Amino acid sequence: MYKATIDQHVFKMEKSDHQWLANGVPIAWELVEVTSGYFHIIHNQKSYTAEIVKVDPATKTYTIKLNGRLYSVGLKDKVDLLLEKMGMANAAGNKVNHLKAPMPGLIIDLKVKAGDTVKPGDALLILEAMKMENVLKSPGEGTVKSVKIKKGDSVEKGQVLLEF
Repeated sequence: MYKATIDQHVFKMEKSDHQWLANGVPIAWELVEVTSGYFHIIHNQKSYTAEIVKVDPATKTYTIKLNGRLYSVGLKDKVDLLLEKMGMANAAGNKVNHLKAPMPGLIIDLKVKAGDTVKPGDALLILEAMKMENVLKSPGEGTVKSVKIKKGDSVEKGQVLLEF
């Protein structure tokens, strides 16, 4: 499943029986790539030309020109939606308020304390789950406001571990 945001309009996209659905409704269109980044679309017996003008892979946003009009399109895949659900969305630089446990496990080491400043990718703690050590890293830049757990604590999926 994907979530597409087109100029403030949000669509739940999924593929079913070799057909794409937008909010549960089949997308009835013919799409042909003419050349790299240029497409011809037929929808409801109308012809459209589309061009991918700009791609930002870090934020998964695209600028598309459709019949001369520009549209901003943001895409989120299964991983993005899971990270959003766990409170780790927008890890590419937006402000993060808290870090949640991605799975149940045991806290075997803490790498930060309240007041520490962290940058994206800094190790925050080590969570043991299913006999594997998982290093949870900072999804963004900020200051640790509080640590909600201690070494040796068992945690549940979705439990808040740190606040920024």
